[in-house]
Amino acid sequence: MTAAAVDETLRAATVAVLAEHGWEGVTLERVAERVGRSRVTLWRQGLTVEGLLNALLDELAEDYRDTMWPVLTATGTGRELLIRSLNALFDVIDRHVPLMLSSDLVFHREQERNGSVSFIDPFERFLREGEADGSLHPHGRISDVAEVLMVAAAFTYVHMRGRHHWSRSRVRALTLDLVLRGVVDP
Repeated sequence: MTAAAVDETLRAATVAVLAEHGWEGVTLERVAERVGRSRVTLWRQGLTVEGLLNALLDELAEDYRDTMWPVLTATGTGRELLIRSLNALFDVIDRHVPLMLSSDLVFHREQERNGSVSFIDPFERFLREGEADGSLHPHGRISDVAEVLMVAAAFTYVHMRGRHHWSRSRVRALTLDLVLRGVVDP
């Protein structure tokens, strides 16, 4: 089942069920009920729970790769590229807020399922480059700092955008300021 075979109505229903029941609670029957169809109808269309969840994760991973690629191929200081990567992450989140709000395991599930997208790698790379060029001063093991920075930025952004309905500019400015403070001062 490809992401293209799952229409927006089914995606939204799957996300709603995921938010309400968790990963293990997503069933074809619950998704069918949300879209006003029978489980058998979805099954006859070749839909499965795995296919529905994979479509969501495929779309997120593809969007992340496509959005992060220009940052990964850009030039600049480690700090400049870290800021660009955080803004790219926020762009992806803005396009997937309902999915991101549904579970804090979205990135983990994609990593476990596919492993081809490492959501942490860009942050680790730019922290290393920033440490080398003197524009960043991470305190601790780079891999640990990258993980904390990415998670702190991502889920602060998700929460403030999705639950508090803050504007993009407001939450970006405050989140960037907050997470960068831990890596810019020596």
